Amino acid sequence: MTIHTPLPELKDAIGAQTDAAFEPVQALYRQLHQHPELPFQEHETSARLAEALEALGLDVTRGVGGTGVVALLRNGDGPTVMLRGDMDALPIKEDTGLDYASTRTAETESGSVPLMHACGHDLHSSCVVGAAAVMAGLRERWQGTLMLVCQPAEEIFGGARAMLEDGLYERFARPDVVLGQHNMPALAGTVGHIAGSAMAAASNLAVTIHGAGGHGSMPAQTVDPVVIAAHVVTRLQTIVSREVPPEQTVVVTVGKLHAGTQANIIPHSAELEINIRSFDDTLHRQVVEAIERIVRAECEAGRSPKPPEFHVLNETLALHNDPVAVEHIRRAHGRHFGEAGLFDMPRLNGSEDFPYFGNAQAGGFGGEDIPYVYWFIGATPEERWQATPGESVPEKMRHLEMPHSPYYFPGNPVTLRTGIEAMAAGALAYLV
Repeated sequence: MTIHTPLPELKDAIGAQTDAAFEPVQALYRQLHQHPELPFQEHETSARLAEALEALGLDVTRGVGGTGVVALLRNGDGPTVMLRGDMDALPIKEDTGLDYASTRTAETESGSVPLMHACGHDLHSSCVVGAAAVMAGLRERWQGTLMLVCQPAEEIFGGARAMLEDGLYERFARPDVVLGQHNMPALAGTVGHIAGSAMAAASNLAVTIHGAGGHGSMPAQTVDPVVIAAHVVTRLQTIVSREVPPEQTVVVTVGKLHAGTQANIIPHSAELEINIRSFDDTLHRQVVEAIERIVRAECEAGRSPKPPEFHVLNETLALHNDPVAVEHIRRAHGRHFGEAGLFDMPRLNGSEDFPYFGNAQAGGFGGEDIPYVYWFIGATPEERWQATPGESVPEKMRHLEMPHSPYYFPGNPVTLRTGIEAMAAGALAYLV
């Protein structure tokens, strides 16, 4: 694929088109924010996004991978650039104080839960619509195909694979480059880049340990799964300290341990949920195998009457930004926002299913891997940023609300505008 250098005067053109599109995109954002939906339940959200893209004259398909939306803007011969935004929300009660804060709830297997866009996916998908409007307004300045993807279920690492399994690249187009972004508590109006290893692989593993329950006064007549589970939790911590090379970053967290109903009853089983994060996919598989080995061994040592059960709740690959593509996008963003508007993004232990769109072979979808870039846009207003202790982005981030907080709100006008322009400038870097 030939990499082009956009003309300098495109900065003003992008700005003018963003001005024209901003008010309806901001209204869309607020509508999405007020009406969040859980993963794979984004029916209203996807309908609103599809309608907004259709109004721009794009070729729109709904229901891809469940609730996903794909829009194509074909503009002659040239490369295909994919812009991706996610759109699902979280089971969190919003406490931002916004006049358009969510008051929604949803029914789940565990009962009714509050809903909130606490990770800014409403912002991401709104930026996709805004970038589509900018690109439609500038179609005389570029050639190729713009592919816009509004993805469901990022929070459970399910939406990217669902769309790929539904024939995303076969039915629509196989992109030459995949671009995406995420908001972060950095200075609003700035854009952060990181080449290579950027975000962690993650697995969430459910484990059931079987015992033989009975009366708490007669433990010798039982097999106590709580004791086995306690040994498992303790022993799992030795994986990082004794099996992982010290220069590697791995996290093993037991976030759920549930067993029993009251003090004098030894239960029949114990359930654990384990979160694993690393930056190396091969090492990640080794850690998962170590967890299974330890659980089986502790169950045997504890006289468990049958083998433990393992179930992968969800998982995703490590995110490795293509270095050549990152440098190209960074130059494009530098021309648009100025060098002062850029920052070096630190590597994050957080995880994304975005890399499945590029890691076609690793994800099991065939074909050659596709270069991708995932960058970050600041979401903290300047006044708050200047009042926050610290000099560097990582230092200040320690004092600011993070995504998944009930107080987190990334959708200020500066961040929304930056996200629209960053996506448009990134796409034009390959299409002009």
